[in-house]
Amino acid sequence: MAQKRVRLVRETFSCSICLDLLKDPVTTFCGHSYCMDCIKAYWDGEDEKQIYSCPQCRKTFTPRPVLMKNTMLADLVEQLKKTGLQAAPADHCYAGAEDVACDVCTGRKLKALKSCLVCLVSYCDQHLQPHYNSSAFEKHKLVEPSKNLKENICSHHDEVMKIFCRTDQQLICYLCSVDEHKGHDTVSAAAERTERQKELEGSRQNIQQRIQDREKDVMLLQQEVEAINRSADKVEKDSRHIFYVLICRLEYKSLALDQHVRFQQETEVRRVKELQEKLKQEITELEREDAELKKLSHTEDHNQLLHNYPSLSPLSESTPSINIRPLSYFEDVIKAVAEAHVKLIDVLNDTWAKLSMTVPTVDVLLPNPQPKTRAELLKYSRKITLDPNSAWPVVVLSEGNRKATLLQESQPYSSHPGRYDVMPQVLGREGLTGKCYWEVEHKGGSMCLAVAYKDVIRSGRKLSAFGWNVKSWAFYSYEGGKYIYFHNRRDADAPGPESSRVGVYLDHSAGLLSFYSVSEPMTVLYRVQTTFTQPLYAGVRFYGYRSTVEFS
Repeated sequence: MAQKRVRLVRETFSCSICLDLLKDPVTTFCGHSYCMDCIKAYWDGEDEKQIYSCPQCRKTFTPRPVLMKNTMLADLVEQLKKTGLQAAPADHCYAGAEDVACDVCTGRKLKALKSCLVCLVSYCDQHLQPHYNSSAFEKHKLVEPSKNLKENICSHHDEVMKIFCRTDQQLICYLCSVDEHKGHDTVSAAAERTERQKELEGSRQNIQQRIQDREKDVMLLQQEVEAINRSADKVEKDSRHIFYVLICRLEYKSLALDQHVRFQQETEVRRVKELQEKLKQEITELEREDAELKKLSHTEDHNQLLHNYPSLSPLSESTPSINIRPLSYFEDVIKAVAEAHVKLIDVLNDTWAKLSMTVPTVDVLLPNPQPKTRAELLKYSRKITLDPNSAWPVVVLSEGNRKATLLQESQPYSSHPGRYDVMPQVLGREGLTGKCYWEVEHKGGSMCLAVAYKDVIRSGRKLSAFGWNVKSWAFYSYEGGKYIYFHNRRDADAPGPESSRVGVYLDHSAGLLSFYSVSEPMTVLYRVQTTFTQPLYAGVRFYGYRSTVEFS
């Protein structure tokens, strides 16, 4: 309660301009008191209008009042100073660089609490009180503190602009409405605000609907991501299983082949060894018979040899000779396995190619409709001006550098590193990005329209020609209605009707470049889909002297 009384005393004996205790207090005719220096400084600012007002109640005085020091108030203030009652506000109440300051405060200004659209003044808490307490301010419109109040004052008549001119789409004051805006379609600013508010609400509803649509799209894309992940995980799992089974079958076939080879090996070896053993036995028998014959042949008694000869056993039938095949026992198996390997690799390669083609490319593109009619194309119309510093010396520019003519006489162009030295070409000044459209009228024979990067090569007969390098895209128009598209020394025919006026449409971000025969309806002569990494510049190449091109 004591603090409340102290605050009430301070407010009672404080200047509503500087918010300090009154210094040399004076009282106006309407009964409000101020520091003499404060009210003088305030009225000095109103000298031009010759109408002086009270900062609190806005009562006006003409002429400027002559005020005398209120000695009674001065004595009371002195007594208050002795008691130590000061009215200095806390530091955090003062206006900083980013704050809206009170227009009434003098010296160090306090933060504004509200701005008045009628007074066009911002007030701190102390100076705002009359707007709450006095019926004179009932119709005043208070808003959040604003630094732009001066924008509501007419620069010609220094009056508040309360009227909106729909003809010129601007705010005006009453004097403007009867002067330079006389006869125009005018309404009150409040009425126009109501209309604009409706439009804003419609725009907000549209934006909110688009937000909802985009949120749905985001959800759909998220579901798409989850579906892609699930499908990829399933494919990975299933394909791993299939390849695992395939690998197992190959391993099984490999083991089975090993077992089969080993079985054949053992069978052949056993057969060979059996034959080998039989041959050894035959050799032993023959050696024994040979020994008997040898012994008999060495008998000296003729009668004994003749007596024993008939008893000799006849020779057993000889085993046929062994024919050994060349050493290619299992080479046929190796050859068969190698052939199977080649076939399997071929199958795997073919299958992999088919698998690569069947892996889907997710086509989730936001709609990007391209213009189809000339009216739609002209919405993206860009003004093209040609760069004299790029022109071949016999190319003459005119009509504000929007028209070019090829002459036989060399022009007095200064030396420049960006000038074409041997090719009759010229580039535009403007770097083109986003969506752009321009039209070119050409007369006098064949010509070439192009777009190129700024760092495209400018010297040499071959590589500097539009379309003969990777940094330019060219559309050549020949007499008789023949068109050819060139890029990086590769060409493509572009059949179409003969036209002296060609339109060029560029959608840089989409990588789309289109050439049109300007007609109704528009005829697409050629369309390029690629990727652009730098801004593009329009270009022209000439083929015959006295031929001209003009951009529009």
